[in-house]
Amino acid sequence: MEELPISMTAIFVTVAATFVFGFIWYTVLFGKSWAVEMKFDTNVKPQASEMIKGLSFMLIGNFFMAFVFANNNAAWSFVPGMDKMGLAESVMNAAGFTWLGFFLPGDLSRVAWEKHSWKLFGINTVYHLLNLVIAAIILMTM
Repeated sequence: MEELPISMTAIFVTVAATFVFGFIWYTVLFGKSWAVEMKFDTNVKPQASEMIKGLSFMLIGNFFMAFVFANNNAAWSFVPGMDKMGLAESVMNAAGFTWLGFFLPGDLSRVAWEKHSWKLFGINTVYHLLNLVIAAIILMTM
């Protein structure tokens, strides 16, 4: 059985980059809109323990996403013809299909079943897609 070419360095860089991207997305860019859509009281600052827990879970989740995404991308490299795609095509193929199959359905379900707004759907699903694009670029170039 052939071993998949996985770079742990690329995975850790991906974890760091997606963590920073998530922080910027959900604070600087869309923090207030996201909080309002989630029906959080924007006048109440979360406790330090809540923030530490949330950020810790985010790091763990980013690691799992990067590790599985790296393995998935490496497995797809064995499909005939995949080596003929350029970097941009490979990134969009990996990120686009992963988002379409694994993230978009959950985001749509939250609108249908949890009564999330379409605005919140947009904030979250675009984040998921761009997060995957960032991850794919790092994992495919390192």
